[in-house]
Amino acid sequence: MPKAMSYTKGSIIYFEGDIDDRVFILQKGHVVITTTDVETKLQTSEQIKQGEFFGVKSAIGHFPREETVMTLDEAVCISMTSQEFENLFSNNKQLIMKMLRVFSNQLRQIHKKTESVMNNNENFNQMDGLLGVARAFYSDEKWQSCEDVCKTYLRLYPTEANNKEVKEMLLKSSAYVKKGISSADAIEETAPSATGSSIKMFDLPAFKRFQKTYENGQVIITEYERGETFYLIQNGTVQLTKCINDTNKNLDILKPGEFFGEMAILDNTPRSATCVAKGHVECLEFNKANFEMLITGNPQLALILLKIFCKRIYDQRRRLRILVISDPQARLADVFCMFNEMNQTAITADRKRKFSVTEQDMVHWSGLPSNVAKDELKRFVVSRKIEMYDNYIIVNNIADMQRIVDSRTDIKK
Repeated sequence: MPKAMSYTKGSIIYFEGDIDDRVFILQKGHVVITTTDVETKLQTSEQIKQGEFFGVKSAIGHFPREETVMTLDEAVCISMTSQEFENLFSNNKQLIMKMLRVFSNQLRQIHKKTESVMNNNENFNQMDGLLGVARAFYSDEKWQSCEDVCKTYLRLYPTEANNKEVKEMLLKSSAYVKKGISSADAIEETAPSATGSSIKMFDLPAFKRFQKTYENGQVIITEYERGETFYLIQNGTVQLTKCINDTNKNLDILKPGEFFGEMAILDNTPRSATCVAKGHVECLEFNKANFEMLITGNPQLALILLKIFCKRIYDQRRRLRILVISDPQARLADVFCMFNEMNQTAITADRKRKFSVTEQDMVHWSGLPSNVAKDELKRFVVSRKIEMYDNYIIVNNIADMQRIVDSRTDIKK
């Protein structure tokens, strides 16, 4: 049962870094949330209004607290377990849509910070941004993806000055696709997803009309285009990429049971990432018109979506912490630390770790210029800190990587 908790002035309800499954509602008094900006390292404070929730993301996502909460005077908060919050959330349509929009906005703000850190041109309009995505796939020789984005560009901007360049890219990429040369990323075996339970509720004949299929390298949604649909993956995996200075950076790999494309639906903004099929992919496609009815009519689905937002916000903040490290070797070391936090498989019981990543993956995750990242990785190899193979990298002592991060940055884990 939810409990009323009384606090005296200056009480700390919880500290940043705490592990806690409680969600709070401020009932009486004044409470301030203090967070540390990932980019500037400065602390910012925000006062909570009476009746508002706090502690939701870390509680239901099972992540460490990202903020410290302190009372400014005598205060009373309603404390509930994450399960009690889920029960309340599932039966409140207004709360469902409000929290989904709040978390969607938070995730988009993190994406904007990521673009800023990576020196992306924020003056890009949608047309120029879409052209950059096409150029990135063309440069990477990912012909199927390039063909799809070029077709989208010409459909949206049929009379623009850049059409000659786009048509030339389309002509070349289409020629390779016809020859069966898509140059898409290697197909990976699909692993089970923690949110796979969301698939079962759609395994009904009524949802057959929403099914869509895509093959390896096909673009499902394109960054910068207007969002009118969102998707649930039934089979296969989907690669999320973001175009930074005409270069595609990997954001995430989505698996069966996960959604994508919902951000543009919630806040009526252009797509924030490109989603590409890795291997054969089966999705359910839903449109903007039935989004709210679908979410509010399926409380379990709404809860799954809320948990996905929590995970993405946490993951993107973690990746942003990597990008703000100026020392290139420390940045790469922190990528390995991040993989370790994501519970990658250990090949021994000690500090040796095996990560299923390639040299090019490390370039993408670090956000460093390719030549810089590769040079630093070679130094790691020479000093025997890592062993690099075609499809995986072994870190001989993960504690060494943490020491590099701690000694060369101000970031504390």
